[in-house]
Amino acid sequence: MSYTLLKGEFVIRYPDLPRQGPEPDGDTVKFKPDAPALVEGLPRPTGTPPKINGRGISTRLEAIDALETHFGDTHQELLGANAARDELLRLLGFTNVVYFPDLPNKVQSADQDTIRGHVLSNGIDGNGRLIAFAFTGEHPGADGSAVFLDEAGVDRSVNAALLKNGLAYPAFYATLPASLREHLATASRTARDGNAGIWPRATGDPDGSAKIADLQALQQAVIWPKLFRRLVPYLASGRTTFDGFDAWLREDPVNRDDQLFLLQKGEYGNMHDVVRAAGNEIQLTAWPEDFIISPDPAPPGAPVHPRPAAIGDVLIVAALPDPVGPDGGRERVTLINTTPSPVNLQDWALLDAAGGRHALSGTLGGGDVHQVTLSGALQLGNAGDALVLTDGAGALVDQVSYKPEAVLSGRTICFGR
Repeated sequence: MSYTLLKGEFVIRYPDLPRQGPEPDGDTVKFKPDAPALVEGLPRPTGTPPKINGRGISTRLEAIDALETHFGDTHQELLGANAARDELLRLLGFTNVVYFPDLPNKVQSADQDTIRGHVLSNGIDGNGRLIAFAFTGEHPGADGSAVFLDEAGVDRSVNAALLKNGLAYPAFYATLPASLREHLATASRTARDGNAGIWPRATGDPDGSAKIADLQALQQAVIWPKLFRRLVPYLASGRTTFDGFDAWLREDPVNRDDQLFLLQKGEYGNMHDVVRAAGNEIQLTAWPEDFIISPDPAPPGAPVHPRPAAIGDVLIVAALPDPVGPDGGRERVTLINTTPSPVNLQDWALLDAAGGRHALSGTLGGGDVHQVTLSGALQLGNAGDALVLTDGAGALVDQVSYKPEAVLSGRTICFGR
């Protein structure tokens, strides 16, 4: 499956506001993309737009779920939670990370506040976070380009390393390709069979139930984090046993009783189908890699893809058909985005009257102007020509033409509107 390449830097501390900085954990880290507009063009399966600002966007690592270092006023077993967080930052290249004594999730100091890297993403989650595989260093591809991710590629991700080291549970959503899911499931089983990381202390799973007397006891247990996040509000409401947990889940099929696809049965179910709860005991009856989680449904009318461009959203405003010297590789066309929102140019194209085609990619920010240097596949005619701009579906967005007398060596033709 193709993912969108985003280049940028991972951020763990704001030097001007360190006590208000990011709170990295074992599966989430702040990422500041070089081209923020590219994030706006990603799919939104739940209808939630990206929560991005000048400091970046919170990035949730695809396919894994680490123990919670913080969840509201609670946390999971800190030995495992902090181990996953520390390994994540180490893998990204951060060193000598120190946290505030009174703010244990905020970075007080580190050798690096930011580190260059890249992510491969296929969308935004229900909390407005970027869902991605994270990698160190630079990628040779163009920012915003489509990158096919196979098993060898995913093994180079920080996500896979955490799973292989037994520092995170698997959490496979329906947006994860089956080939990668099966590959990562094998990695998780191998880590569990080898008693790596958190697995020797894991409980509340097919190997045995967890005995949880209260919220304090829950915070010491090593259980699947998604189940933990359901148990916290249940116990915080004053309930003292799990006798009503099944009914409580079923009351809210969106925010509590997640829809699942049960792989061994080959059918859809819900979280209540894989949880056994009674008295003070709770148990996940299937391993997390044996079911697929459905993303929360988008509210009625909420867009799950960026708005498609309409005629006139992007205009051809100028062309240079006869540059000084040889024409090849030096002809240019100038585009402008007339809207306030980014426009994803992936699969867009410029075409001329002779049938030449120049493919476009990347994102054109709101109000931005972009000069396109044409390849040999599209050559502007010095005796007059027509230009057409089409979107990813092949629909017309703009068209212009010019006559022979408008062509002068080295002069750019501006198309009046």
